[in-house]
Amino acid sequence: MGLFDWMTGSRPAPRGVPRVATQILREQLLAINRDSAPFIVRDARKKEGADMVAEWRIVDETWYEIFAKAGVQRVFKVLMTFDEAKGEIRALDQSWEVEWRAGVPVLSATAEGFRGQSWEKSFETVYAFREDLSWGEVYSYRFDTDEIKKPLVAAAQKAGWGWRGVAFGKL
Repeated sequence: MGLFDWMTGSRPAPRGVPRVATQILREQLLAINRDSAPFIVRDARKKEGADMVAEWRIVDETWYEIFAKAGVQRVFKVLMTFDEAKGEIRALDQSWEVEWRAGVPVLSATAEGFRGQSWEKSFETVYAFREDLSWGEVYSYRFDTDEIKKPLVAAAQKAGWGWRGVAFGKL
């Protein structure tokens, strides 16, 4: 691993942990999925140019309303490719600004975007009078890129693979 790996979140393959086959690694990454998580790990689509993707469930009907009420303004995605020769997952972060419109639910992305490695934490809690006139928390929102990244890196390490954050160059 290189001198600036701390900046890209890169981690070498752990010593003494045998590396599992790519298919087993894929299954272990998919096993991170759970209904209560605001993100999903899935196989990448051909146009995404990766092997797997982890992303916020912003268009999932179960989570859509939660994200909309919270006023989430970012969509975050981690693209992953498997480098079998080096025994590492190459990961690239992408994010976009999101605009929510009243009325018929419409999700549109602005032209602003990001490619590289990012770390972001933001949160908001709103208290107000509810429809029944009681006072209390209306919603609570937290955006933390580590919520997606940490389980991915942990799964890679457990499988004997390294994690390489990519900011420039080929994924």
